[in-house]
Amino acid sequence: MPVLPKPEPHSHLDARARWALTAVALGAFCVQLDSFALNSALPVVRDALHGSATATPWVVSGYLLAAGSLMPLAGRLGDLYGRRRMLTAGLALFGVAAALCALAPSLPLLVAARVVQGAGGALIMPVGLALLTHACPPGRGRRAMGQALGLAGLATVCGPFIGGVLARSVSWRAVFWLTVPLVVVAAMGARRAAESRDPDAGASLDIVGAVAATGVPACLACWLEQVAAWGWAVGAVLLGALFVGAEWRSPAPLVDLALFRNRPYVALTVAGAIANSATVALWYVVPWTLQQAAGWSVRDAGVALVVPAGALAVGGPLAGRVRPAVAVPVMAACLAAAAVALAATATSRTGTPALLMAATVAAAVLGVAVGLALTGTQAVVRRARAGEASGVTKAVMTATAGAGLALTGAGAGGGTRPSLLLPAAVCLATGAALVLVLGLALALGRVRVRARARVAVSGGVGARGTGARRSDERRSSERPSGRRG
Repeated sequence: MPVLPKPEPHSHLDARARWALTAVALGAFCVQLDSFALNSALPVVRDALHGSATATPWVVSGYLLAAGSLMPLAGRLGDLYGRRRMLTAGLALFGVAAALCALAPSLPLLVAARVVQGAGGALIMPVGLALLTHACPPGRGRRAMGQALGLAGLATVCGPFIGGVLARSVSWRAVFWLTVPLVVVAAMGARRAAESRDPDAGASLDIVGAVAATGVPACLACWLEQVAAWGWAVGAVLLGALFVGAEWRSPAPLVDLALFRNRPYVALTVAGAIANSATVALWYVVPWTLQQAAGWSVRDAGVALVVPAGALAVGGPLAGRVRPAVAVPVMAACLAAAAVALAATATSRTGTPALLMAATVAAAVLGVAVGLALTGTQAVVRRARAGEASGVTKAVMTATAGAGLALTGAGAGGGTRPSLLLPAAVCLATGAALVLVLGLALALGRVRVRARARVAVSGGVGARGTGARRSDERRSSERPSGRRG
């Protein structure tokens, strides 16, 4: 188990660190905003571009697939060639692609531009978090990441509302024009941040590992969207086997397999993926309940969700204040509290304050859990390979986000009402598993301490006995052999 870094005093951020925080916060906001802003505006886009009902969802799916599948590669590129350089390149690519999306004359060109935009987003998120890890003093890095993730969380929730309002009152193209000036400011901030990279990295990139690492989350995400299509699951397994074999043989692997022996890292990543899926489920079910079951308008439902959205955004800064030594127990507590709140949301009367209160509590604890998955994993890995670690974590969380909708029963047909009971059960089971693992680790630790103590005591007695015998023999040899008469 890795040794956690000792806490250090929370020194103030210097100018370069503040520029890095500005760049990462604005970049993360734009990535999350464009991830969800078009969800409610897809019918408007389809009518404006005369697209088909089957191709239109790829405006969102193509973006998310590109972003999620390229994140492991993007994180390692930052470690190899410089995190500031890759973040600046990602912001530039994202901004240019956003302008192309706004100017797209047809649906196929819009989907293609969205894939390119997703590639830029893949560079922004993991590379940006790794840049912050190195730009800030150890005592301030987690808090800075928490602030950036809080702004990103606000965009996650407000994105559909902002996109719907702009699409119906101005144009769906305004959604993309909105992000262009923000990305320009973020790129200016990134240029003023301090550069960092992995000093032990080689000059070459693991191409086979990069291809396999890109394919695994893409296949996994496609399978979770269509669980009956087992071909995607088989593809993910085969590419995963290829990835493990390539990384095992490579002298400079894209992802060091020792990362998966880091128990706190694995626990926080898996739990963060569950929390992220539950968050997606929450923000699908609650608006659906307010609009479909209670008859609220889109505007009224959006206004009602302002408080839960604020609670989710606060979760990031709170996660940044959690010490690495207690990250896993806090994660378990957050998942348990989320399970209770999600279950209360599922059983509340529609359109009542009880529903919104339960949703607010669920959003707050899930916001802490999602933020903790990103800030906590950065604290338990080597700083030199921070980009690699954040890339893997973000890829897992993005690829499994669609599982949240599947757990609610969305798309089941037959007028089935989506429910949060199954996401609540998964959160509770994951929290219980974390507690069990912590208990076993604590028990094994005590057994090892006692065994070492017994060995030390027995070794000390044996050494003392041997020393005493040698001392007696030495005194006996020095003693006169007989008495004088």
